[in-house]
Amino acid sequence: MNTDLPMAPEWQVERWFNAAEPPTLAALRGRVVVLEAFQMLCPGCVSHGLPQARRIRETFPPEHVAVIGLHTVFEHHAAMTPVSLEAFLHEYRIDFPVGVDRAGDGDPIPRTMRAYGMQGTPTLCLIDPQGRLRHRHFGQVGDLAIGAQIAWMLESAARG
Repeated sequence: MNTDLPMAPEWQVERWFNAAEPPTLAALRGRVVVLEAFQMLCPGCVSHGLPQARRIRETFPPEHVAVIGLHTVFEHHAAMTPVSLEAFLHEYRIDFPVGVDRAGDGDPIPRTMRAYGMQGTPTLCLIDPQGRLRHRHFGQVGDLAIGAQIAWMLESAARG
């Protein structure tokens, strides 16, 4: 296993939805973490990114793979409030934990988005069981490719 990969930065979140306790990377260590960064007004997020995250959650056991949403707003701030997001999550039946990325200090790019070097939304990040950022996909990526990457990380972790 390549130990030269960067550790995934901890999420900087203002508020969580669908989580009794705020999830942390430390608490999720030992599992593959799928981080789906989205905006509720992003067509690609609604049509591809979020449905894919839901399919991943339905496919892999939660004790092995954790799916986390990150609502990272870098445009249309007035329209994408926590109240609007709560209604959106209910309407689209998003039941996995979703954090609201903390706004940057005078920076239009939110903090977690900046820390992960995201180019926009949708972005899907894969974090291995050791907490290392393995993949960052901007835009659409096929289910088969993501499934293979997750399976490879799970197999690598099982081998030690």
